Amino acid sequence: MCGIAGIIGRPGEDVGAASIHQMCDAIVHRGPDDEGSFVQGPVGLGMRRLSIIDLGGGHQPIHNEDQSIWVVYNGETYNFPELRRELESRGHRFYTHTDTEVIVHLYEEMGANCVTRLRGMFALALYDQRQQSLLLARDRLGKKPLHYALHHGRLLFASEIKSLLAVAPELAEVDREGLLQYFYFGYIPDPFTAFCLIRKLPPGHLMEYAGGRTTIRQYWDLPRYGSDPPSSEEECLEQLEARLSEAVRIRLISDVPLGALLSGGVDSSIVVALMARASTRAVKTFSIGFRHQQFNESKYARMVAERFSTEHHELIVDPNIEDTLAYLATLLEEPFGDSSMLPTYHVCRMARQKVTVALSGDGGDELFAGYDRYLVALRRRRFDHIPPLAGSFYRNHIHPRLPAHVYGKDLAWNASLNGRDRYLDAVSFFPARERARMMFTPEFLEGIEALPDARRQFQCYHDHGPARDPLSRLLYLDTKTYLAGDILTKVDRMSMATSLEVRVPMLDHEFVEWVTKLPVEWKFRKGERKYLLKKLAARLEIPRELLDRPKQGFQLPLVEWMKYELKQQLLEVLLEPRTLERGYFRPRAVRSLIEEHLRGRRNRSGLLWRMLVLELWHRNFVDGIRQNPAPPAITGSERRVPG
Repeated sequence: MCGIAGIIGRPGEDVGAASIHQMCDAIVHRGPDDEGSFVQGPVGLGMRRLSIIDLGGGHQPIHNEDQSIWVVYNGETYNFPELRRELESRGHRFYTHTDTEVIVHLYEEMGANCVTRLRGMFALALYDQRQQSLLLARDRLGKKPLHYALHHGRLLFASEIKSLLAVAPELAEVDREGLLQYFYFGYIPDPFTAFCLIRKLPPGHLMEYAGGRTTIRQYWDLPRYGSDPPSSEEECLEQLEARLSEAVRIRLISDVPLGALLSGGVDSSIVVALMARASTRAVKTFSIGFRHQQFNESKYARMVAERFSTEHHELIVDPNIEDTLAYLATLLEEPFGDSSMLPTYHVCRMARQKVTVALSGDGGDELFAGYDRYLVALRRRRFDHIPPLAGSFYRNHIHPRLPAHVYGKDLAWNASLNGRDRYLDAVSFFPARERARMMFTPEFLEGIEALPDARRQFQCYHDHGPARDPLSRLLYLDTKTYLAGDILTKVDRMSMATSLEVRVPMLDHEFVEWVTKLPVEWKFRKGERKYLLKKLAARLEIPRELLDRPKQGFQLPLVEWMKYELKQQLLEVLLEPRTLERGYFRPRAVRSLIEEHLRGRRNRSGLLWRMLVLELWHRNFVDGIRQNPAPPAITGSERRVPG
């Protein structure tokens, strides 16, 4: 696992090794073990390495036999042994044992289409000296990030935006369209970023750059949903077990210590069960909990650890919220509103003390319809009978006149929409052009008037994706947006902040393709989410208590923190003149949200958290006053639970 960066300059330009080093230095946390670069005239490739495979011989950049092709690579290719044997049989000669080297030889055989043979997670940059071209590519589901900027005839790319800003601070021009996406969804989906001149390469896409011109194309997408029904439940269950077992097994290849992040939910428990079956020694598992028992899942993780005799480590954490948030805010070059980044960071930090690689259960909710939001969306289909004209009349003439404190106001807005937009409204936080207009200043609303609808790409995924039934449309939409933009972004940033590699077997693309082709009733049946996955969990003898309890996920006692631990920071930061003068929110609306929450009238913790994160981002990456605080001290009790 690594961080990559580079520059393709103008003809005749000398990029310079110092610039590439500066870019790499900004992401040293992604690869603390090694740094490498290839710099030749207008071309510079750099990487920071976290050594996982071929510890002594995997120094990057990697080249082919005549050193005409060079690659820097962030990721893991799990089928590299088969690819290597195939390439060697065709006469290619290898000088390392690393998975990265298969890429340069595969490129010699297939050109840019070589990425279609890679099974794993990756972001890569490959320079072809003969063609004087650069290939950038990102894995199919977006596990690894890749950003780029075309600026004054140069192409800059990096795993993280901070690498680009390290050598081109002028790129830090705020993009209102990206921020509009953040207000709606709490993250900025690809290809947007928070900066006008910087973009994300979307998952499943590659870019070819030559002669100052770029070509971006999609090389993978999900197959047609429900296109391959099984003959029986037993056959389906056997296939599920075999395919997921293989996805777990191939992710156990490592030359460094390996473990698992165990939340106590169905998905991570299944991963641990399959790891225990495939391992010759006790699996190391890691979980955290909070003293607020409502949010503490550690007892369920402990049940799984005991059932599969793992070497289990748990931390009941009393996080220093203010210091932790201040630290993490310096790592996130974009506003990112998912508060579960805090427990994710803490469990990764704890795991890194014992292992370098950890498997997780991410992806199960998007594949098997595990989120509460799907159940809510299906229940709200009863509103489909509301005439469109009546809904439009409510939104245009009644809703704007109702006081903000009226209960049911926003639910009525939601009910007035069609099914697709009802779902998008339900997962939106500050829909600035719709029901949240009164939160924003007239100046901000005027400034976004000419921008495209923030929901347009989401609507396109929903309407034109490879799915017909309503639930599968939502699964496709979330896989293309929420999974990549929120879940995997959170896992990548928090794990890399601690120099931990996280592998996600449920997002093995071959497994994902198989699950996608299953009819929807194998995922959601009579109100039961993750129907088939829970059948597998029972077969693996995962404790029944886990299967019958409501879904919880990595939730936080955010309501209480906002009232107590974060109260002072909340009041000081959100009500400071420089915050209110940003021009986004009406000062009166901000004060009203804070007052409602602190008095217990309504839970506004999610909205206030996202406002707080936005302001901290502004101070760190726009105002230019970013500091480099040390990682926060952890207070709490850690123990090893006998397996």
